[in-house]
Amino acid sequence: MHFITNAYAATAPTVGQGAPSQGGLITFLPIILIVVVFYFLLIRPQSKMRREQKAMIAALTVGDEVVTASGLLVRVVELGPLYTTVEIASGVRAKIQTATIQQVLPKGTIDKAQ
Repeated sequence: MHFITNAYAATAPTVGQGAPSQGGLITFLPIILIVVVFYFLLIRPQSKMRREQKAMIAALTVGDEVVTASGLLVRVVELGPLYTTVEIASGVRAKIQTATIQQVLPKGTIDKAQ
């Protein structure tokens, strides 16, 4: 009683007998294409936005009106590298992370919004 049969390796066909003659680059082409698409659709725009936000934060001055990540319209009172003091309302100040500043508004926007 034999349950295991013998397995024999098939011989590889030569180039003249219909073997694939394509190189290894063709087999990796879909993977390379996916990486290129991801770079142009995801990585590049995100790094561009990060550079623009850093430039915007570097150009901030005291008195600028900004929008925070939470949507608050505030006026910059004191700038710091990590934390910025902002005025939410007249006499109401808060310290926020500088990186949470999303957008600089034109002067007078806060007064018009009230």
